[in-house]
Amino acid sequence: MSPARPPDGATSLLEEQGHRPKGAPSSAATERELQDFIVQEARLIDTRQLDDWLALFADNGRYWIPLNGAAQSEGDAVNALADEDRLLLSLRIERLKNPRAHSQRPPSQCQHVLQTPRLVRADEPTGRYELLTPFLYVEAQGDRQQLLTGTLRHRLVRHDGGLRIELKRVDLLNAGEALPAIQLFP
Repeated sequence: MSPARPPDGATSLLEEQGHRPKGAPSSAATERELQDFIVQEARLIDTRQLDDWLALFADNGRYWIPLNGAAQSEGDAVNALADEDRLLLSLRIERLKNPRAHSQRPPSQCQHVLQTPRLVRADEPTGRYELLTPFLYVEAQGDRQQLLTGTLRHRLVRHDGGLRIELKRVDLLNAGEALPAIQLFP
């Protein structure tokens, strides 16, 4: 399901009131493309197309779940619930796909429920964008289910005519609390 958006050529109430992010794309099509990218990224995880999901990351891509959630700055020397580059992501994906992986008996399943991604920063000349997306994430394994909620921060860059993820930051609402093992990718 696509996020709700104004019809082509129309502006949202926020746009009319001048609440567009600095450097926001002038094209509604560009903003729609960015939002659709975020929705498709979640869909790939939900359908366990994890190799295709990994291909969305730039060579320097990073997947990060800060231990202190939104209160943690990028430069802070604090542990993280997850801090993975492409190599670590690929190793985790291979483990998840391995039929002998004990932690995947039965296999984990997940579902993302996303609010409309909101563009907060855009630099058209360099092709760099940042979006915030409030989310609910459910991960189920057998008869156990866990619910996580928070905000996704995607830092995207145009590369070879497409978009790539430089940073996917997952700020969990309750990041400082004891959490069960997260098998997949909120």
